[in-house]
Amino acid sequence: MTTDTAAPAGEQPTRLRRAITGPLLFAFILGDVLGAGIYALMGVLSEKVGGMLWAPLLLALLLALLTAGSYAELVTKYPRAGGASVFAERAFRSPLVSFLVGFSMLAAGVTSAAGLAIAFAGDYFGTFFDVPATPVAIVFLAVVAALNARGIRESMGANLVMTAIELSGLVIVIAVVGVFVAGGGGDASRLTQTPDGTPAAMAVLAGAVIAYYSFVGFETSANMIEEVKNPRRTYPRALFGALFTAGAVYVLVGVASSIALPASDLQESSGPLLAVVEATGVSIPSWLFSLIALIAVANGALLTMIMVSRLTYGMAEQQLLPGVLGRVLPNRKTPWVAILTTTLVAMGLTLVGDLATLAETVVLLLLFVFLSVNVSVLVLRRDRVEHDHFRIWTFVPVLGIASCILLLTQQRGVVWLFGGILLAVGGVLYLLARWGRRRAASTDPSIDTPKESHEHA
Repeated sequence: MTTDTAAPAGEQPTRLRRAITGPLLFAFILGDVLGAGIYALMGVLSEKVGGMLWAPLLLALLLALLTAGSYAELVTKYPRAGGASVFAERAFRSPLVSFLVGFSMLAAGVTSAAGLAIAFAGDYFGTFFDVPATPVAIVFLAVVAALNARGIRESMGANLVMTAIELSGLVIVIAVVGVFVAGGGGDASRLTQTPDGTPAAMAVLAGAVIAYYSFVGFETSANMIEEVKNPRRTYPRALFGALFTAGAVYVLVGVASSIALPASDLQESSGPLLAVVEATGVSIPSWLFSLIALIAVANGALLTMIMVSRLTYGMAEQQLLPGVLGRVLPNRKTPWVAILTTTLVAMGLTLVGDLATLAETVVLLLLFVFLSVNVSVLVLRRDRVEHDHFRIWTFVPVLGIASCILLLTQQRGVVWLFGGILLAVGGVLYLLARWGRRRAASTDPSIDTPKESHEHA
């Protein structure tokens, strides 16, 4: 084991500023995992599991921890922006595979940010202002981009505040139900009730597929590693700490929701957590939860766009995307071209309107990324590095592979078709970029072309 010195273990030279401490990284991951989904999740989840809301949330946490273990090993072993695409290229020695993995993350991230912008501009924002949704969504993304470009420390500081507010809303739900139960209210027997005619095991598995969506987000932190101080120690602690914290909050919210309201009432509400609070009789203004939900959505969009811009920067550094996307502001040390480009794409997607199928495709694409990461950690066990890094037990990525395959089997056919089309578009873009580089190199030998594989010592 190496010890901390002036150059901490696993900390390699980078053009980005290392400004993210352990607490900031913990808040980043926690804020991204909590997201806005939990505020609407309970109603959808209750359709699958009835009152056993806590069980699929717990199972989803365990499944997420499997892939998180693989991320912890690979991120500390190869601490570079680019995340899963870096791991895939090292493992499979194919720029095309690396590009497709990175492109899957890009497509998922930009689409997710566009969906969050639309959610921000919808009913929650309408509680305060009656204005058209599309302009609000576009202005919202522009503000997010400006904060992103200003600097990573400023962005992380804003995330710290928004995560605290977002978490406070969930704590309010847990606390008021606790008071409700202490006064003799609620019905704890609902915690073991499942829909009529559905075995408990099947209900929990079906619910876990939905609940798993609420834990997606931890993978974005892999793209921040070049800006993390002492990544060898900081990253695993922040990653697992954030996931366990989010899991504990989710399970408690699930328990509170079941005790306070029957499943049928949760399913009928478009704001199930607000319905839970109202059922307790505690006087909490409805606008307060709308405000908290807006902050949760804004936080998710900021963290997603930070990830997407850093991933774009990392892929440009690998020559998998045009080099111009790797340009960095000299003073702020932020990848401004990547931020501008990804924001413009997200703005364009907000004009699509209905992103229901796109949202499901986000999950499909991320499962491909997770599958690649779990396979990569096993393949790269033979690759030795000079610095110390985190190492997960071998059975963890093996189970991670199985969990990804299990969840992939639950996707609808139309989602598979749409995901396949997006990956095919990515493949065409890669071939066009490669052709362009080779053509430029034929006229100017000083221009590098993409390497066919990484050189391994």
